[in-house]
Amino acid sequence: MRSKKPHLSLVIPVFNEEGNLAWHYDQITSFLEKRQYPYELLYVDDGSSDNSLEIIKSICQKDSNAHYLSFSRNFGKEAALTAGLHKAKGDVVVGIDADGQYPLETLDDMLREWRSGSDIVIGVRTRNKGEEVVSRLGSKAFYLFLKMLDSNQEVISAATDFRLLDRRVVDEFNKLTERNRVTRNLIDWLGYKRAYVEFEALERHSGNATYTFNKRVKLALDGIIKHSTKPLKFIGGVGMLVSFLSVTAAILLIIEKYALGDPFNLAITGTAILALLLSFLIGIVLVCQGLLALYLENVYHETQNRPLYIVREEE
Repeated sequence: MRSKKPHLSLVIPVFNEEGNLAWHYDQITSFLEKRQYPYELLYVDDGSSDNSLEIIKSICQKDSNAHYLSFSRNFGKEAALTAGLHKAKGDVVVGIDADGQYPLETLDDMLREWRSGSDIVIGVRTRNKGEEVVSRLGSKAFYLFLKMLDSNQEVISAATDFRLLDRRVVDEFNKLTERNRVTRNLIDWLGYKRAYVEFEALERHSGNATYTFNKRVKLALDGIIKHSTKPLKFIGGVGMLVSFLSVTAAILLIIEKYALGDPFNLAITGTAILALLLSFLIGIVLVCQGLLALYLENVYHETQNRPLYIVREEE
């Protein structure tokens, strides 16, 4: 039987959220104290350039349950989540953003699933107020492609980093050594019994989203490359198919023009045929080289053996 009042660790990555932190802290503490949950708040400042760190320090000074890590520069949300999981001490650890888009009431449903035996409870966004159509369609396309890469892995569209982890899941996660990581993929890889809780995302309390389009694209590429090597195999198969079709087409055109005397009046010159085939094959080669470069870049970062993040100060 799991405790009805487990010790909660809330990991909160922060990057330029000065307009949300004080408000969000009041919301969290009011929610937790009303339910009498023992808790700790772990703020991870990811190299913010505004006054986020100063606000976090003021929160930690007045609340002994609040602690923080501050990076030496911006290392990215994945590193911030990892740092929080490394430091968390609770029976249950929950990752939650500081912008107020994740409704706190969803924690009640997550804890209910945890008490029923689930080791991982994943928040699934059914709707995101204010989300652009392009962003929504792009997210769905990404998860569909991820599902195609690995049909054995359960991939849920609209799954978020808002998820609850049991202590033993966190302990196993902390043993992983990947540097160029996608946290949710690594958690999925660990296995364990999981459940899903749906929620409707709220609008940001203040400011604009700091998770830019470029960061989303990088996360998507990292997720695909770290998740499967099937794209390499697929491109190899496409290369073989294109080579076969190119040779076949060239032979047929040669027969049509020189053996049969051009009965279809195509009037295609040998130079044109050669240029067409070469252009097509060069394009395929470039695609293959680009994909290989992404995988080699991943190997490059892993073999550098640099730390995932650098903590400048903590409390």
